[in-house]
Amino acid sequence: MIACITEYGALGNGRTICTEAFRKAIEVCSLSGGGMVYVTAGTYLTGPIHFKSNINLHLEAGAEIRFSQNIQDYPLVYTRWEGVECTVYSPQIYGDGLENVSITGQGVLNGQGADWWKLVWSNGLEYPRPRLINFTKCKKIVLDGIQLVNSPSWTVHPLLSENITINNITIVNPADSPNTDGINPESCKNVHISNCHVDVGDDCVTLKAGVEDCIDKVPCENITITNCTMVHGHGGVVIGSEMSGCVRNVVISNCIFEGTDRGIRIKSRRGRGGIVEDVRVDNIIMKQVLCPFVIHLFYFCGPRGKVKYVWDKDTYPVDAATPVFRRIHFSNITARDVRACAGFLYGLPEMPAEEITFSNITVEMAEEATPAMPAMMDGIEPMSGRGFFCCNVRDIKFSHVKVQGHKGRDFEIVNGKHIDIF
Repeated sequence: MIACITEYGALGNGRTICTEAFRKAIEVCSLSGGGMVYVTAGTYLTGPIHFKSNINLHLEAGAEIRFSQNIQDYPLVYTRWEGVECTVYSPQIYGDGLENVSITGQGVLNGQGADWWKLVWSNGLEYPRPRLINFTKCKKIVLDGIQLVNSPSWTVHPLLSENITINNITIVNPADSPNTDGINPESCKNVHISNCHVDVGDDCVTLKAGVEDCIDKVPCENITITNCTMVHGHGGVVIGSEMSGCVRNVVISNCIFEGTDRGIRIKSRRGRGGIVEDVRVDNIIMKQVLCPFVIHLFYFCGPRGKVKYVWDKDTYPVDAATPVFRRIHFSNITARDVRACAGFLYGLPEMPAEEITFSNITVEMAEEATPAMPAMMDGIEPMSGRGFFCCNVRDIKFSHVKVQGHKGRDFEIVNGKHIDIF
């Protein structure tokens, strides 16, 4: 069945609120067993759109859905935000416990996030702000062809879901917009991200798996990210720091990162537990990043991030709250105009980052770069033009790795065991 949104009272003038029209069109399709909610060219103002199973929201070229900036239009829902279950303002597109949902076409979803960002800066929100798209506990999700702009917070957030395809989408949020991550699969399985362009105010793509306080610690696993461009943002592809449920089986290939603060960024801290393992990164070009490779276990952002247990460099007992990073492999990567350092690896003294390889890597440092922090952790100084810095690591191999235009040694190893450089 095809339900054209204008047949249910929607007006594409950018002023008339169309929330009820979207609700009716989805309901009619659902009662028929499923179908397409078709959005013709025009600008449609609406509150949150809540999906049902077997629904395809299709935006033709020239169609734009603008989401209301009126906080009263957003009901409260109970879900997970930043790794912990809590009450939040409804995502702008939302589904819970559904199957076979998709958003396709050549149109635009405009989150109109500016007013939400101002409320964040002024501490004027009672609950966390909306995400642009959030599907929770869903199966078979497809996003294809659409453009997403000005998200109030995270842009695409599949949560506790599986069989997800995100292809050929464009995400653009202002560089200074707070926490407007691009694509954040959390505790998801079988995720395929391809042919996307992501230009945002925080991490471009982040893999997450909840924090130590979440109710269900579910892994994020079987993830492919390929043929994408990442522009600006705090990181090109990031794992963590919410990774208590474990992140594993990740392939990142054939991507370009330009102007992201970090390239590949894997982060956690004591107390989180969980394992990051079996990650392969291949065929990447980076330009104007602070640091191409960041792997560290002293990340201090978030609740309890500044307590001694997190920042202390002494050795602690290994237990279920000790995070583990292992079997991470980088190959065929070129990074130019790098500012802080070629790579920054910093494990825990009681649990070193281990089984990490770098093969066929070229890093060229920028000239006269301003010193900057390669990672968000206490106890380190800003760096400029440094080579690889590795602390608390073991079983690390550097094969055909070239660092150019740097100051000091190519590789600085502190408390490292079984380090091969050839």
